[in-house]
Amino acid sequence: MSTLHGRHEPGTGEYRVGDGVVELARYHYVSDVAQLESPRPYLHPLRTRAGHLVSLYRPWDHVWHKGITWSLPHLGPDNFWGGPTFVRGEGYRQLENDGSMDTVEVTSATEGAADGLEFTHRLEWTTQRGEKVVAEERSLGFRLVDDTTWALTFSTAMENVSGADIAIGSPTTAGRDNAGYGGLFWRGPRSFTDGTVLAPQGSGGDELRGQRAAWMGFTGRHDEADAASSLVFVDATDNPRHPPQWFVRSEQFAAVCPAPFFSEELPFAAGSTLRFRYAVVVADGAADGPRAQELAQAGRDVLS
Repeated sequence: MSTLHGRHEPGTGEYRVGDGVVELARYHYVSDVAQLESPRPYLHPLRTRAGHLVSLYRPWDHVWHKGITWSLPHLGPDNFWGGPTFVRGEGYRQLENDGSMDTVEVTSATEGAADGLEFTHRLEWTTQRGEKVVAEERSLGFRLVDDTTWALTFSTAMENVSGADIAIGSPTTAGRDNAGYGGLFWRGPRSFTDGTVLAPQGSGGDELRGQRAAWMGFTGRHDEADAASSLVFVDATDNPRHPPQWFVRSEQFAAVCPAPFFSEELPFAAGSTLRFRYAVVVADGAADGPRAQELAQAGRDVLS
């Protein structure tokens, strides 16, 4: 097993993680996209240890989808997901409410080679009206698991600094059936369309959307290479509403999102802090039932 190496590039607002000659992940902690896309940090490209790409950036159908990113479409009246907002009785409408998550300070960035890497920064969430509503501290960790597998950890502590109580919801809490996306969201490559959703209750497809589980994942195949890759997302046991409902898609595109706000709004009191932790295990090869369970256990291990 080789050693990870990290490189912080403040001039570009990027933190890069490598494994030998393979770049496993690039974290863009500064984003300069249009306000409509809710500028925020994201991970892309994301690759397996064999170098296969397992993320998609700014697809034409949803330009606000960006690899893996923390995104909330209904933070009170504001949209920190990007694009239109679902309005009860009206459907999706493009409102002047697309906020941004802006890095104000990088507090830790592992440089050079190490057994494990960490990147931590502070962010401010600003509405399109220019109001500061959330102060966040976020930490990403990177670990090698075995010769074909590595793990990402994502931790966030969000403080409500708006001066008012906020309800965090989703399009489903606003009236759209079975569309409870919001949280840590992954968009997979085009070639993963019609791939396999992985879950403790068994593998499947879109019918698993909305179900509760401690973890879910996805297996898909790559164009140009006779290869498959798998990702498993693990919800920490101390997260609010563990185990969460999940927003997953396979038929139109590949997506996985642990969604604690899926069908019920989560109160976010003024001055309070919400904390969430996740592991994302990235592996070469297809994951059947036993292998998916192994990957989920690897995620639990790095969260413990």
